[in-house]
Amino acid sequence: MDRENGCRSGGWKKIMAALMLAAVLLPGPAGNACLAGDRPLRRASFIALWVPQAQFAGYYMAGHKGIYAKHGLDLTIIDGGPDRPADTWLEQGRADFATLWLSTAATMRNRGVAVVNIAQLLQRSALMLVAKKSSGIHRPRDLDGRKVGLWDPVFQMQPLAFFKKFGIRVRPVRQSYSVNLFLRDGVDAASAMWYNEYHTILMAGLNPGELTTFFFDKYGLNFPEDGIYTLESTFRRDPQMCRAFVRASLEGWRYAFAHPEETIDLVMENLRRTRIPANRVHQVWMLNRMRDLMQPAGAGGRFGVLKASDYRRVTGVLLENGLIDKVVPFGRFYHGCVE
Repeated sequence: MDRENGCRSGGWKKIMAALMLAAVLLPGPAGNACLAGDRPLRRASFIALWVPQAQFAGYYMAGHKGIYAKHGLDLTIIDGGPDRPADTWLEQGRADFATLWLSTAATMRNRGVAVVNIAQLLQRSALMLVAKKSSGIHRPRDLDGRKVGLWDPVFQMQPLAFFKKFGIRVRPVRQSYSVNLFLRDGVDAASAMWYNEYHTILMAGLNPGELTTFFFDKYGLNFPEDGIYTLESTFRRDPQMCRAFVRASLEGWRYAFAHPEETIDLVMENLRRTRIPANRVHQVWMLNRMRDLMQPAGAGGRFGVLKASDYRRVTGVLLENGLIDKVVPFGRFYHGCVE
């Protein structure tokens, strides 16, 4: 309304006030009336790779602080977990975006599922093997003939390549999501994520000086894990939505790292909501390690970018070990949405 020519009579003011009140009372996103500026929000959905722990804090903070809405998205965040595998939900079109490991996405492409990476959050692999020095394990060759706890096949690609590189033959033992078998000396070495199980081992009473750690990225086997993926058809249909999701997610992560106490409060609230036992100290450790993995020293500020060298390394190892039989060109696999 023009300030010079409008709203001069009391009656007209009453009409305008009534219209404004009606607009406020209209339904929100469910009624398609939620706007970003003058544009309706795009509806989209995202599934995390696992339960709503600090590993995914940036996405939850972006939703909680209205960052997705600011970028034009009405986003539904779906909690991942054993009953909701992110790769399956993305493949079936039940989610528009998902976090996946690079190795998982490469095997999906190999079997014909056209997933594309639109941002690579973790720049350094967090997967590792942990052993007690008291067991006599100090270097890779000391693992030869030992019992080693290994997770499901998707987690075995790096360990198997590691064993092959050093000519090691281990006695594999199926490892659950707990580290209790390792703590009770049921295995000589265990699989662990730096931001998760490794800290659980420390919290159980072992000191870092009592442990031998094998970080795979330090042995030429850097398989970056959490990246943001969508189907190629989704990217072709709405690249603007994909870019908005990536920009908002990265903003959410930056906010999370800058406001750790507020972020951990939200993480703990989400874990209570899903009835998952949680320890605040552990979630603080996880958030700090996620920052280290996303923004490692020497990365040159390349937050969210998938490097061609990492893609070639991962697909090369998968190809060499017969886990895939073809490699999609990097330019078809990666459609970076990071500005």
